[in-house]
Amino acid sequence: MMAPAAPPRRVITAAASRYTSRKLKGRGGQSKAPDSGWQERAWAFYDSTPEVRFAAQWISGAMSAATLYAGYLADDGKTIEPAPDNSRAAEIVAAIAGGPEGQAQLLGRFGPHLVVPGEGWIVVRPKKEGDGQDWHVLSVQEMRQQGQKLVAEIDGEPVEIPPADPDGGGEDTDPIGIRVWQPHPRRFLEADSPVRASLGLLEELHLLNAAVAAIARSRLTGRGVLLVPQGTRFPSTPVQGDAEDDLIEVFMEVAETAYREPESAAATVPIILEVPAEHIAAIKRLTFESDFDELALKLREEAIRRFATGLDTPAEVVLGMGGINHWGAWALKEEAVTLGVQPRLDIVSHALTTQWLRPLLDGEPDADRYVVATDTAGLRVRGNRSQTALEVFKAGAISAAALRRETGFDESDAPTAEEEAARRRAEEQPPGPEDGQDQEQQDQETDVPVDETEGEPDTLPASATPAGLSPAVLEAADSLIWTALAAAGSKLKKTPACPRSERSRAREIEPARLHTVLRVEPAQVEQWRLLDGAWPRLPEVAARHGLDPECLAASLDTYCRELIAAGIEHSWDLTPGALRTSCLAVAA
Repeated sequence: MMAPAAPPRRVITAAASRYTSRKLKGRGGQSKAPDSGWQERAWAFYDSTPEVRFAAQWISGAMSAATLYAGYLADDGKTIEPAPDNSRAAEIVAAIAGGPEGQAQLLGRFGPHLVVPGEGWIVVRPKKEGDGQDWHVLSVQEMRQQGQKLVAEIDGEPVEIPPADPDGGGEDTDPIGIRVWQPHPRRFLEADSPVRASLGLLEELHLLNAAVAAIARSRLTGRGVLLVPQGTRFPSTPVQGDAEDDLIEVFMEVAETAYREPESAAATVPIILEVPAEHIAAIKRLTFESDFDELALKLREEAIRRFATGLDTPAEVVLGMGGINHWGAWALKEEAVTLGVQPRLDIVSHALTTQWLRPLLDGEPDADRYVVATDTAGLRVRGNRSQTALEVFKAGAISAAALRRETGFDESDAPTAEEEAARRRAEEQPPGPEDGQDQEQQDQETDVPVDETEGEPDTLPASATPAGLSPAVLEAADSLIWTALAAAGSKLKKTPACPRSERSRAREIEPARLHTVLRVEPAQVEQWRLLDGAWPRLPEVAARHGLDPECLAASLDTYCRELIAAGIEHSWDLTPGALRTSCLAVAA
């Protein structure tokens, strides 16, 4: 399996500890037990409020798509490099939760715990039969203190977890309990979560939900009161005999019927009353609607929006992305992964590093430099870079394996040694006139599994650079390309591809490289006019070096459009491939 790219080390705000015999001091001491009363309320809202459950499950699903791997801190202390596959650390990490499938479940189950109560427990116990361990993610409500032991409820059965040695390490045959939590900035031992800050808001949302439900039920209990001329009366009930109709009894009977049977006529037919005949002109329908009915709906929408903005992810994750197109959705997903998913993955990986990996590596060289790292490449959407990958492969800048990856193939599709040898023999054999014609026709008709293009691919790879392209020409073309990309980047900051939440970060990125961070579709390069006016000095440069200015402009413009749409950074090695052979003609 290909090792993930080495990411920079993140600053992690997380906490984890194994259960030990150390106790917190009582009220008379300097410390007190963490405040956890709010967590019961938070779980109640998870069960009753769909927005809370959706946010927690969204984080859960995203976390389960990440993968764990053993990393090694580089000498700079910031970069994480993949540990060797044959290292002890790699073996330990690979065995966590029984392998990749169990690790995906482990990470995914932590999503609700870190969003709702802000903490959870990892319980590791030896398997009853065979080698290995059983890994469980439990809530704080499934753990209780019993004397010097911690009791976990696993599959309905109590499991005793003895205290671990706070100063020791190494493997342990007893169950291990690891508390994992997001520390509150006010007090480290207390857990923090987005739901904790929204408890009051969720209480308000609960009341508004009840008000809206009451409004809906009130519509079922009647459709108002209809005033009719006196003389038209309800039939008397047997209990009443010839007595006048009891208005209260009629109201109650209709309301009860409408509530029990919403589809009945009692839910829609107005109640009829008698009025004096001389008031027939004043006949009218009375309703009991309140201005609060419409206000409650608006207040509920506002409460949901405030809860969505209080999460650690973009509000659109909860509110929906109906008004956002695909490239805007891509930018929001990137932001959601960066702000909402990756920090929680870091919390879990930090716990696995400090409370599992390093204790097992105790005594080995550089044990404190090994970490459990997470790879989120599967969560991040990349653009179609197949056409550019093919051009870069021709220029010799990437490998055949990279080309297969970018065009949607895997290593099982690689040619065998015999097929490679046959292809080389065919290339070395000089083609005859008819063979050359057939080959040219075949090249034109063959469907390549990359982006379709109408124009003739007349760009040159670096290895085929003609003698007419002097270093001065390449320097001039490289400068023109870089200037054009910088101009496009400055415009890109003002397009929908760069949301307001990303503009401060975009200002820190060099404009010529901004397209490698923000997703741009090929059609959007023209739609946003990113390259309009990007070649002011091109005619002068072309005349100075004896190049066809129109051809040079078309060649470099096409090249920059492909780079922007593919999200690839320009480099010196790609400059020769951006020039066409026809551009070498001296300007007339």
